[in-house]
Amino acid sequence: MSLIFFAFVVRVRDGLPLSASTDFEHNRELQERKQQLRTVSKALARFPDRGSIKGQELNIYFISSEGVSYMTVCHCSLPVAKAFCFLEDLRWEFTACFNSTVVALAARPYPFLEFDGTIQKLKQQYNQSGGPALEVTLAEVQEDLRIHPLQVINLDEVELTNGTANGHIEQGLGSGQNVRLEPVTAPGILSLVLNIMCASLNIIRGVHLVENTFQDDYEGIWNVVAFLVAFVCCVLQCQLYLFHSSLKRMKSLTLLAVVVLCNLYLLGLRNIWQLIFHISVSSLSTVLILTRKLQDRPNDCGV
Repeated sequence: MSLIFFAFVVRVRDGLPLSASTDFEHNRELQERKQQLRTVSKALARFPDRGSIKGQELNIYFISSEGVSYMTVCHCSLPVAKAFCFLEDLRWEFTACFNSTVVALAARPYPFLEFDGTIQKLKQQYNQSGGPALEVTLAEVQEDLRIHPLQVINLDEVELTNGTANGHIEQGLGSGQNVRLEPVTAPGILSLVLNIMCASLNIIRGVHLVENTFQDDYEGIWNVVAFLVAFVCCVLQCQLYLFHSSLKRMKSLTLLAVVVLCNLYLLGLRNIWQLIFHISVSSLSTVLILTRKLQDRPNDCGV
């Protein structure tokens, strides 16, 4: 059973892919990890020289040295120390083949694809023997990890680190790659239409109540507030679905909670079916916001 699935070499300053192993595996989680790995590569300059990202069955590990980062996707059963032994061996092999000047002058993605052969041999060595040839190396890495604990990277923070514009994360300098949200789906369009409908109903009822509130010495002012707050929440849910945002999960769940509370407060002005409709639309929007993932537009060159 293979424990090391994929290896990736990138330039730290801009995330430019330098080389990668040929991908013979096509399971879904591996493809997701590869996409996440490329997302991480665009923000490596902000992270320590060594880190990991945990997955269900596959983990990402990386080390950075002399302006180059060496990254890998491994099975969770592979000991962390062995994963970093693999990355250290990969680093030694790469620096033996390419000097820092050549790396710095690289202008196009994957300029060192011929290094794939070396990566494949190293992967095969680890997958067949289960670790480095020298146990001393493994012991040294284990001791280093004990003294300097590995930093676990939060992927949500990585995805949001560069800000957004029109549903896109901004590019790393010179990376030549974009990361965008997945295309809007039919359920997404439906949720947007329903949310706009709910927002319209809320603002119409709120504005209408304002007139009565002025006539009744502001007795219904909190009903007006509830309608207007619900209107704002509907608009913000549409924005969260269409555009990527930091702390997306927390924001979407907070908006859902506020919509529920506002509608419960308006129980006397709305019947039970109206309440169910508004809360259901908000719940649907929340689910779609949380399930709409980032989509990578990698320049893979067949790797």
